[in-house]
Amino acid sequence: MISVKEARHIILQNIQDFGTETIPFVEATGRILKEDVVADRDFPPFNRVAMDGIAINYQFFKQGIRDFKIEGIQPAGSQQKTMVNIENCYEVMTGAVLPNNCDTVIRYEDVEISNNKATILIDKITKGQNIHIQGSDKAKGALLIPKNAVISAAEIGVIATVGKSKITVAKQPKVIVISTGDELVNVASVPAAHQIRRSNVHTLVSLLEQLKISCNNRHIVDNETILKNTIEQYLQHYDVLLFSGAVSKGKFDFLPKVLEELGVEKQFHKVAQRPGKPFWFGQTKNCKVFAFPGNPISTFVNCLAYFYPWYYQSVGLKRSEQTAILKEEVTFKPNLTCFLQVKLENENGSLLATPIQTNGSGDLASLVKADGFIELPQAEKIKFEKGTVYTVITYR
Repeated sequence: MISVKEARHIILQNIQDFGTETIPFVEATGRILKEDVVADRDFPPFNRVAMDGIAINYQFFKQGIRDFKIEGIQPAGSQQKTMVNIENCYEVMTGAVLPNNCDTVIRYEDVEISNNKATILIDKITKGQNIHIQGSDKAKGALLIPKNAVISAAEIGVIATVGKSKITVAKQPKVIVISTGDELVNVASVPAAHQIRRSNVHTLVSLLEQLKISCNNRHIVDNETILKNTIEQYLQHYDVLLFSGAVSKGKFDFLPKVLEELGVEKQFHKVAQRPGKPFWFGQTKNCKVFAFPGNPISTFVNCLAYFYPWYYQSVGLKRSEQTAILKEEVTFKPNLTCFLQVKLENENGSLLATPIQTNGSGDLASLVKADGFIELPQAEKIKFEKGTVYTVITYR
């Protein structure tokens, strides 16, 4: 049995580059950018009017002039016009190009317009006000979004404005999620007294969907021959196999034996943690195998604690560690790392973690009451003091 730290190290030493693909930018939300996005022209590309109103040459206001003849109108989307008489003014609309010979914009609320004349009603204005200067945001060629960023709605807007209809992103791994066990039936079925509905596989599928990974899911009965024949095919066609169940010490937990017979190189089996101790991890040349124990909390936390970091590093995404303050004293006797379910709240800028009561790793309903897991390190001590800070894994 190895420590959580050792398990993470081994997994992160075995990351995998899945390459890149080019997709329409409108489909890229949530994906990992694999090219730098640069400005194809100045941002903004012209001196842009930032307020509906009139545009003047400031020197005449400074000389005390308050009445300006309206020479024309500059709508948004029209070519730049030129104010011929620099003592006049132009009506301008938000988003329009600033007319030539104008350097200041006064909003409509501060002027009165009558008989083709605009009278400025305020005594103080600033030269250049209400003008978004060309290139003041970014100059042509400037880096707008660095590669390895997660593409959100904000990035989509920038990608669109530089004219990239297609964008290069990290290719997603081809994943299949597999449940085992004769006690499991389909969600739509009415289970017998000795059966339960399949839930872990759907939890894993949902956790992967949060990473924008589309995956297949299958169920295999507790039959060693069927397991071996089916998994042999999956190892040839997928980058990652995610299992739930059949990795502990039960008489029907055939998975470790089957995987090794199929040539999957075991990296470790069993981690000094609770819940999720029987976790098995191995690999072939082209496929990684994460085999989680079948209790629902064990499956859930192991996916977050191990598969997520492996995926992030595989696609080049850097994630900072999050911490929380333990709000109550916790007693935990086994000399194991404890992934403790907690309710999280933000108080004066600090993240506080309150432990919740559960009935162990089989208590699926407890996930609804919590927001994450606080990681209490493996230690001889049995008391973890209120007010101490530990790593936290969130799922909301």
